[in-house]
Amino acid sequence: MKVIVIGSGFSGLSVATSLADKGYEVTILEKNSVAGGRARVFQAKGFTFDMGPSWYWMPDVFDNYFAKFNKKTSDYYDLVRLDPSYSVILEGNETINLPASINKLGDLFESMEVGSKEKFQEFLRQAEYKYDVGINQFVWKPSTSITEFLSLKLLYDVVRLDVFQSFASHIRKFFKDEKILKMMEFPILFLGATPENTPAMYSLMNYAEMKLGTWYPMGGMFKIVEGMVKLAEEKGVKILLNQDVQKIEVIDGSAKKVITNQGEFMADVIVASADYHHVEDKLLGEEYRNYDEEYWKKRVMAPSSLLFYLGINKRIPKLLHHNLFFDEDFKVHAHEIYTAPQWPSKPLFYASAPTKTDESIAPEGCENVFLLIPVAPDLEDSEEIREKYYHIIMERLEKYCGVSIRDAVVFKRSYAHSDFKADYNAFRGNAYGLANTLMQTALLKPSLKSKKVKNLFYTGQLTVPGPGVPPSLISGLVVAEEVNKAFSI
Repeated sequence: MKVIVIGSGFSGLSVATSLADKGYEVTILEKNSVAGGRARVFQAKGFTFDMGPSWYWMPDVFDNYFAKFNKKTSDYYDLVRLDPSYSVILEGNETINLPASINKLGDLFESMEVGSKEKFQEFLRQAEYKYDVGINQFVWKPSTSITEFLSLKLLYDVVRLDVFQSFASHIRKFFKDEKILKMMEFPILFLGATPENTPAMYSLMNYAEMKLGTWYPMGGMFKIVEGMVKLAEEKGVKILLNQDVQKIEVIDGSAKKVITNQGEFMADVIVASADYHHVEDKLLGEEYRNYDEEYWKKRVMAPSSLLFYLGINKRIPKLLHHNLFFDEDFKVHAHEIYTAPQWPSKPLFYASAPTKTDESIAPEGCENVFLLIPVAPDLEDSEEIREKYYHIIMERLEKYCGVSIRDAVVFKRSYAHSDFKADYNAFRGNAYGLANTLMQTALLKPSLKSKKVKNLFYTGQLTVPGPGVPPSLISGLVVAEEVNKAFSI
């Protein structure tokens, strides 16, 4: 049975490999010249730049993925744990380095708020439960029917997961110190909603970050993609690059053919790992869409990003591998992203200097720096705006590091909304997918199965379980099981 997978991001590689392992004949059609989706890589002037994901969290999800095929992550890349995990820069350039040790992290919190070490331990105990239920059970549900959730145990789990309580109110039961609150709420900004609108169950992210650790694959995040591609090809998956899909042809309620800029491909099953909205809006006839334009207009999107890739001809002091600049008002920035979408007046930003861990990704004595500003989706995106924000954050970065940096930049590339649209057909130029709000959870996310085309499935960050690299990996495996249930060979 022939399966066509559209897109070779994490979910596309995951579903393709799983189906090939089950005996299906699988071909991936990838729009770009390299596999990996948002996790692509490029090289310039001796620097190697990961284009997208830079945080390696939830190592167990990666371990379990490769273990499904009797492999180990170490078969494909070498991991190192970062210690400190990352640095948080607060107002006045106060710097807090978060140690990898939970005990030392508890001591750090205690030094900031008396009694907080014990409260932190209790917070982690609850977060561990949420991680265990959420990541090992909840996210594996395809969310195609309410009956999946009709069990007393699951209802009990849902209550204990704090699904109906906000993260903001939950975290304030444990801590009052504003600095601790900022550090605990930081992952939420990238989940796509304010802490006030994000279910408290996402404290599981704090458990993943703090207990399971922040890691880095030597050579860069693209090493994960290389490993997944190698495994996929070992299983017999064909990966065809530079294949821009133009249409999915549906006959008698079944998707029969995928037409690209280079040719036509017959299929018994089609899995769309590309942008869900783009597939529905551009590749299918209107009568075959799950959702109309009004539905998509009402979706709450996670932030987009303005990114800068910088090659610098000297080493930069003070920076760690990961650095979060929370030196401006978090609430103002969040308001400008989520409530009144606009370019931020005083942006928060993230700076990654992976050369602090891995010197192989830059020429000797040089620094590889990746900068990210979370911004609202669908904003006007121009070179003038990008330059304005480049200088805003570089001025703060130079002040913090105590050295000039801009005059040492030998390579610079920016990336924002229009690039996400051009390269990934990203709905509203999104970078991460849908926000993890209560009304966009499980059954309330776009369905992974077409309601009108019996052999068409969806996977990736706009369907279950949600945005992020580990959820995308899981999404592919979940869809593979659904395909196999419907078309077992």
